[in-house]
Amino acid sequence: MRRQVPLFITFFVGTLLIVSVFIPPMENLGEDFTLFFDIIAVFAFFLGGGNLLRVHLTKLYRKSPDWGFSVVTVVGFFLMLAAGLFKIGNPGDISASVTAEGSMFQTMFNNVVLPLQSTMYALLAFFIASASYRAFRAKNREATILLVAAFIILLGRTPFGMMLTAWIPDSWSVLQVPNLAIWIMNSPNLAGQRAILIGIGLGVVSMSLRIILGIERTYLGDDR
Repeated sequence: MRRQVPLFITFFVGTLLIVSVFIPPMENLGEDFTLFFDIIAVFAFFLGGGNLLRVHLTKLYRKSPDWGFSVVTVVGFFLMLAAGLFKIGNPGDISASVTAEGSMFQTMFNNVVLPLQSTMYALLAFFIASASYRAFRAKNREATILLVAAFIILLGRTPFGMMLTAWIPDSWSVLQVPNLAIWIMNSPNLAGQRAILIGIGLGVVSMSLRIILGIERTYLGDDR
C-alpha cells in the first residue's frame, strides 16, 4: 500500500494535467497545481539545508580532509540565514524586503556572492579552452569539420577576419568570413540545436509516460 498510493497519485495528477490542456474549463488546473509545487519546494529547501548541515557537521566532527572548507560553509549558511530571517540592517525594519538596499543580506550578496560567481565564471574560461583543445583535434572527419567550423566562427567575430576576406566581391559575400560565420550559426548550428531540442522533447514525453503509467519507479526508491 505504501507504494500503491504514490503510484495512484502520480497517475491521477499526471493524467489530469494532460487532459486539462485539451478541455477549456480545466485550463487553469496547471496554474493551480503550481501552488502545490511551491509548497513542496519549501519542504525541499528545508531538506536541502538539513542535508547540507548533516554532511558538513559530520566532516567537522570526524576532522575529515579539508574540513576547513566545511567551517566556511556552515558559518556562511547560518550567517546568510540569520540575515535573511531576521532582516538584519534592513532600512524598513522587519517589514521591509529581504533584498532591500543597505540590508545585511543584500550587502553580503553584492560583496561576497556576486564576486565569487564572477570568479567561477572567469575560471570556466580556462576549462573551456582546455576542453576545446582536446575536442577540436582533427583525429577524424567529424572532428575536422568541427575544428574548421569553430575556427571560422572565432575568426568571424574578430576584425582580422573581416579584413582577411574584405577583397571578396559583394556578389560572393557569403564567402566572407563574418558572413560565413553567421551562416554556420543560423543554418547548420540552428538545425542541430532544433534536432537536440526535439530529441529532448521526445525523451521528456517518454519518461513522463513511464512515470505516469508506473513503469519508472525510481522516485519511490525502487527501480523494479
